This record gives sequence, C-alpha cells and structure tokens, in this order.
Amino acid sequence: MALRDELLKSIWHAFTALDVDKSGKVSKSQLKVLSHNLCTVMKIPHDPVALEEHFKDDDEGPVSNQGYMPYLNKFILDKVTDNFDRQDFNKMCWTLCFRKNLDQNQLLISNDDAFKIWSIFNFLSEDRYPLTMVTEEIEYFLRKLTEAMGGSWVEERFEDYKLQLNSKQKSLNAWELIVLVGSGHFSKGMDRQTLSMGINEVYQELIMDVLKQGYMMKKGHKRKNWTERWFMLKPNSISYYVSEDLAEKKGDILLDGNCGALQDKDGKKCLFLIKSLQKGFEISASDKKKKLEWIQAVQTCVSLLRQGRPAPHREARQKRRELRLKQQAEQEELELRMSELQTANEAKQLELENMRKALEEAATNAAEEERRRLETQTELQDRYRIDLEREQTVRQQMEEQVAQKSTELEQYLQRVQELEDMYHQLEDALEDERRARQDEEAVRRLQARLLEEEATKRIELEEFHLRQQRAISETEAEKKELEKARLTKESALQAAMKQLEQLEQERQGALEQYQTVMKKLEDATNNTKTWKHKVAEHEGMLRLIQPGSKGQQLITNWGPAAFSDAELSLRQKKWQETKNQTTQAQ
Repeated sequence: MALRDELLKSIWHAFTALDVDKSGKVSKSQLKVLSHNLCTVMKIPHDPVALEEHFKDDDEGPVSNQGYMPYLNKFILDKVTDNFDRQDFNKMCWTLCFRKNLDQNQLLISNDDAFKIWSIFNFLSEDRYPLTMVTEEIEYFLRKLTEAMGGSWVEERFEDYKLQLNSKQKSLNAWELIVLVGSGHFSKGMDRQTLSMGINEVYQELIMDVLKQGYMMKKGHKRKNWTERWFMLKPNSISYYVSEDLAEKKGDILLDGNCGALQDKDGKKCLFLIKSLQKGFEISASDKKKKLEWIQAVQTCVSLLRQGRPAPHREARQKRRELRLKQQAEQEELELRMSELQTANEAKQLELENMRKALEEAATNAAEEERRRLETQTELQDRYRIDLEREQTVRQQMEEQVAQKSTELEQYLQRVQELEDMYHQLEDALEDERRARQDEEAVRRLQARLLEEEATKRIELEEFHLRQQRAISETEAEKKELEKARLTKESALQAAMKQLEQLEQERQGALEQYQTVMKKLEDATNNTKTWKHKVAEHEGMLRLIQPGSKGQQLITNWGPAAFSDAELSLRQKKWQETKNQTTQAQ
C-alpha cells in the first residue's frame, strides 16, 4: 500500500468526525485546525495563506465548492516524506474521531487497545470509501489475535458469526470491529491482560512491521560484557532496548542485502553473529531453538531486501486483495454470461411462443376450412337428395304415363338416358369430392403430426434447457465446456451444411457434364455408324489416295522395308562412328 493511501485512511476518519451533520462539508476554521495539526505531525511547513486562497469566502456554505481534497493533495500529501512518526500521526487522527464514534464504557479493552485495533482496521480495510473490512480480512485478524493470545481458533463460532454478518452486511467498519473485539465475543475465557497482550502483538506485527522480538544477550563492543536486551526485528533493521516496554532504546542494527546471520565459528551452543556494513554483533539466545529461529528470521529479512519485496504480512495482504479482485471480476463475468444466456433463453422462448401461436392459428384456419368444406358437402348432398327425389317423382309420373303416352316413349327413353348421364357425372363429382376429402384428411393428419412433433420438440428443448440450467449450476468449468461443445457442434453443423450444399452443387454440375458428354458420345456414335454404313455401301467405289513411291524400296520376306539401301548405309555408318568414339573414351 502506498504511503499516500495509508495516510488518507486516517485523515478520512478525522474529516468524517468533523462532519457533524454528515453533509460532506466541514467549516473552514475546523479545516484550518486539521491542516495545521497534519502539517505539524508530518513535519511539513504549514502555509495558512494557501488555505485561505483555496477556501475563499462565499455564500454557498462553510467551504467552497473546490473541496478539501485538492488542497490536501497539493499542499500536504505531495510534500510529505517518510521522516515522521507514523504512530503520532495515527494517534492525532484517532483523538479527533474516537470520542464521537465509540462508547468505551461497554468495552473490556482500554483506549490504547482500541486505538491499535483502529490502526489494524486501517491497514486491512479495502481502498474504498467509506472504509470497511471484508469478511476474509476479519477472519484473518481474529485468527491472528486468537493465536497471539495462545488460544485455539474455533472455526464453527466464526462461521455462525459470518452467517449473522452476511444476513445484514458483508463487512464491518472500524467502530463495529472495535466493539466486536472489545465485547469479548471471540476471547471468552481470556482475561483483559491476555487480550491486551494479544492485540499488542498483532499490532506490532501488522502496523509496526515487527517480524520477531524477544530477550537475548548482547556482547558489548567496548567493555566486552554480556547484557540482556529486548530485540525487535523489522524488515530493514534490528532494534534493541533495555526492556520490553521500549522506554530506552540502546541502538539499531541496519540490514541490507549484504548482511547475514551466522552461527559462531567456535560452535558455541546458543551464540550467533549478525554482520552488517557497520560492524558485527555477537548475540546469545536462551536456547538452541531460539537461536535457529532468530537466524532464520534475519536471513528471511535479508532475502526480502535482496529481492526488493515487502514484509510477508504486507505481501500476503496484497495477494489476498488481488485474489478478491480476480474473483470479483470472474463473478462479474459469470453474471454477465448468465445474463446473456438468460436473454438468449428468453428470446428462444419468445420464438417458440410465436411458433406455437402460428401453429395454433394454422390449426384454427384448417378447422375453419374443414367446417366450410363440410357445409359445402352437406349442401351438395341435400341438393343431390332433392334432385334424386325429384327424379324419382318424375320417373313415377312418367311410368304412370307410359300406358297413356306410348307415342312419347322414345322421348322418355332419351330423357332417361340424359338423366343417367347426369347421374354418372354426379357420381364422378362425388368421387372427386371424396378423394379431395381424403387428401384434405391426410393434410389434416399431417398437420396434427407436425403439431405433435412440435410439442415433443418443445418438451425436449425445455428438458434440454433444464439440463443446461442444472449443468450451469454445478460448476463453472462444466458450463464453459458445454458452451464450447455447443459452439463446436454448431460450427461443425454449419460447416457440414455448407459442405453438403457444395457437394450437391458439384454433383449437379458433374451430372450435367456427364449428360453433356453422353449426348456428345451418342451423337458421335450415331455419326460413326452413319459413316461406316456409307463406307460399306460405297466400298467398291472408293479408294484411298496414297503418296507415290519415292524410289526403290527394299523388299523383305515381310513386305517393303522401312528404309532404302542408301538410308540403311548412312545409319550403319553413323552407328559405327558412335561405337568407335565410345571405345576410345573407355
């Protein structure tokens, strides 16, 4: 953590304490006092004129709208160096804020212990305002405090407390942390002195950067006598005092990358040497175990100095913060991904709902069409029945008139024939209608089957969605693998569809080319057959014209030779010359 960030946390507590009505504004007189105290404690020249120029009188409130932070950064924090007592600075800020926020009558700890817890809170709190300490850092502090008091850490008790904490909030401010420790909730069975010693030990490690401390014997440089001293190891020095109350400091051993802790060359049991650029120091521990612990601690500090790394607890705090930021980023990414999946799911559900409505509308239209068809069929049947009844009536009348009108028999038979033709035509029309009804019934069954398939597909999609949701809730790694597999399958499916379309186009092209070639081959075959037929018919009438004889030809038993005598002689001569040249070369 940078020096500016550490100082700002303590200053924030002091400024907040001065903001009585919590409006974010503090009177100019109070800011003058605060600025003067800050400059005094941090050994910075105070410039009251700059403060007056920065906060000019106006009618908008106790301070101008420029704010206090620009002045604090420019005239105080930009000039600060690490040459002041950090503990005095913290105590000054603590004095301004603890009376307003803390009731010590209900606590088991002293004001000094509360100040140390407040300092530890500033060290472990997040770099966000208002300052809070997250659950992980609370557990880290309480665990170290319990170990410092010599007790055993009870994980179940903290888990119960964390559940209560999460039901309200996931962090504590400085005063809630002081009340938590001061109420003795996590130090039951410990007396006040043990609790105070534990707080002091944690404060020494985290705030004062004390990596190890204890009594050891030191050999003097002048009188060579052995004197007991209280040693305190920090990342870059070893300080030694007359006693553990730190009232009288006797000296410092400055450490750098060239220092080292070595065992005594004479092999004495508890003696070891610390070598620095200034001089060497002979120190004796109470036992061999403490000697080895101190040697290891000093070598660790030297190694950290060589590597340019901070103290172990500061490095561990930074790693915890980086891990929290990484987890927070992963959580935000997961939430974004879940939101995208939810949006895609809602879009898919909307698409399915639209498809369902379209199918329902199609089914409604089909039912309406079926109703109309049935009405038309019923109307045609009624007309046919009426026509048939009318025809039967006419036929009966005509049969009754047969005896009376024998002269009209021929006309009657002709009329009957016409009626029979109409009857056959009507039967054909009914047969066509019956076929149309069967076709429409098949279409209706097809639509019903499509509706069933759609319902089945929707159920499968819902089951797939439920499986996907369960898979997503199991582990993040499985979600990513499923998502990658889905994307891979979709890409493979699209690639396969494109390849299938390309193969279909190539097959069509090859088929067209094959048909073209077959057409040409068939034409060539027909043409050849035609010419062969013509040649066969006129074979006796035609004779091929051949080149005339160029000269005398050599006749062999198999017919005319390929070469004349002159050509054969010339070739033999060339072959003999080639043979002679080959022989000479060998």
